[in-house]
Amino acid sequence: MKICVILGTRPEIIKMAPVIDEIEKRSHELLLIHTGQHYDKEMSENFFIDLELPKPNYNIHVGSGSHGKQTGLMMEGIEEVLIDEKPDIVLVQGDTNAVLAGALVAQKLHIPVGHVEAGLRSFDVSMPEEINRLGADCCSYFYFVPTEESAINLALEGYMPENIFVTGNSVVDTCFRNLKIAEKTSTIIDDLDLDNLDNIITLTMHRAENVDNKQRLLSIIEALMELKDFNIIFPIHPRTKKTLENFGLYDKLEALPHIHITKPIGYLDFLVLISKSIIVLTDSGGLQEEAITLNVPALTLRYNTERPETVTAGGNILVGADKDFILETADKILNNEEFYSSMKNAKNPYGDGSAACQMLDIIEDAYNKNNLKIESPDNIMTSFKVKMENIDEDITVSKFEKKYNRIVRVVYNGEEMVFPKKDLNIKGSMVLFNEYNI
Repeated sequence: MKICVILGTRPEIIKMAPVIDEIEKRSHELLLIHTGQHYDKEMSENFFIDLELPKPNYNIHVGSGSHGKQTGLMMEGIEEVLIDEKPDIVLVQGDTNAVLAGALVAQKLHIPVGHVEAGLRSFDVSMPEEINRLGADCCSYFYFVPTEESAINLALEGYMPENIFVTGNSVVDTCFRNLKIAEKTSTIIDDLDLDNLDNIITLTMHRAENVDNKQRLLSIIEALMELKDFNIIFPIHPRTKKTLENFGLYDKLEALPHIHITKPIGYLDFLVLISKSIIVLTDSGGLQEEAITLNVPALTLRYNTERPETVTAGGNILVGADKDFILETADKILNNEEFYSSMKNAKNPYGDGSAACQMLDIIEDAYNKNNLKIESPDNIMTSFKVKMENIDEDITVSKFEKKYNRIVRVVYNGEEMVFPKKDLNIKGSMVLFNEYNI
């Protein structure tokens, strides 16, 4: 089986590393396409070497540009490769322009798409990532979702539950995998030359809603100024640095002795830094996942998140850009041992680190059953109605669907909405389903 993996940015490479490992371990043919969205050497050639990954078969070298230009160039380059290589399946990960381009091109060529980390929703359409997620899911054949909550998002949007698989998130696999590599090579903690290594707070901030809004940015900085008892390590994004300078805030921040601004840190060093932190302050989506995986409490500098499971689990708190709320929450975490322990030991909602293995099992099963095909239907379309009923019968989802010619979308058990796994008993539950007329 020839499996194509499309990557465009550093987070995609990171999260797909264990999937690539699993593809090679099972001796499938790997076709690796790098779009070059992150186009500098550290984010391309050296990064694959550092993570002990094979060199991409193709690099499209799209570089930077507007969303439309970048996505269009990716689509053109990806299409040429897919037409020539004819893979059995294309895998994309997350919510970047590369994901949207890869999924759309593959679907148009009738190549099934597996969307890794499907179903995430912030419900904020001002975010480019949200549009990419929605578009990629429209084009996908398999949905590898990190949690049941993500699965329910897709089921409610009308996607077939039989194509939705709760595998956990490959971020867990990759944190375990890459921390082992990082601990062998990283010198980041020694390089920081700190007097106290027990009070490290890692800060990342790059989203436009924070760094381009002077009022929000100033509020966050004022909060940082008051966290004087901690060493705040701030690997600064070039865009954030430029904005701080434009607003006249960079020199003010750099002068603070407890804030250590550094150039962007390599991924392996950064992974070690997170693992040694007492908390992280971030507006990054991926870091919310990594923090809870590494048992580090997170304060997220956003007003919404497409990773709500981290909040529900208790390992993450949304604090927005509100100075008082940031300080109040940080104080509660850092000075209340019981509360800190509850956040540090929050149960990881993203699984046990077997996501990549589960994904390959699903893909192999479909391939062996000759189900990796997108073909025109042979049957005349039947009409269907969307209904909701309370089920009194002692019956599983699978038997209910077969007996009544229905497709169950979601199940409400009186306390919460749950994903309709085939062996789930639905007696006493309210069920949303499609009823087909034959």
